[in-house]
Amino acid sequence: MTSENVTPIDARPARTRDPARKQRILDAAADLMARYGFSSVSMEDIGGAVGITASAIYRHYDSKIAVLTAMFNRVIDQLLSEGQRFAGHPDAEPLDALRQLVDGQIAFVVDDRDIAQVYYREIANLPEADRRRLRRKQRLYLEDWVHLLTELRPGLDDAVARTIVHCAIGAIQSTLQHSAGLPEDRLRDLLRRSALAVLATDPD
Repeated sequence: MTSENVTPIDARPARTRDPARKQRILDAAADLMARYGFSSVSMEDIGGAVGITASAIYRHYDSKIAVLTAMFNRVIDQLLSEGQRFAGHPDAEPLDALRQLVDGQIAFVVDDRDIAQVYYREIANLPEADRRRLRRKQRLYLEDWVHLLTELRPGLDDAVARTIVHCAIGAIQSTLQHSAGLPEDRLRDLLRRSALAVLATDPD
């Protein structure tokens, strides 16, 4: 090849990255892992679902564990951000803010069911250091629930309030273990009423 046939580097089109690719990788991984389990899904499977090679995934995530960690961090960061926004708003009524937290958890379980199922089932596959960081974020998220609940029910001591919050979230997440077979609007309403009944804040 002569020098006349070589395209100067400066004249070559710049490689562009697809900003949505990382999210498509996480979405595909969540779908596959929800159906088949973390250990049964390979990077090749994830790449095939996205329409890219496994080597292309490694440009974003250096391992399948890194994909799982990124998936979980995105979930808890979003829930934590929403919780802090609702609970920390200076004009928020505690009951309204707590209901928004309930609705946010329902949206996670219903709208992002694949990710929620993987989050619920596969957390033990994270390395210990990542698991500890995730648990710290979970505790911060729960603090917003506990803070609002004790404002509404000041007679509760801290241990009881935390137990009630765990029960309320567990009631919402219970639908991850089976297919309810209900229309989505009815399912959301049932989950909302169940969680508020556990929290003992439902006026009905």
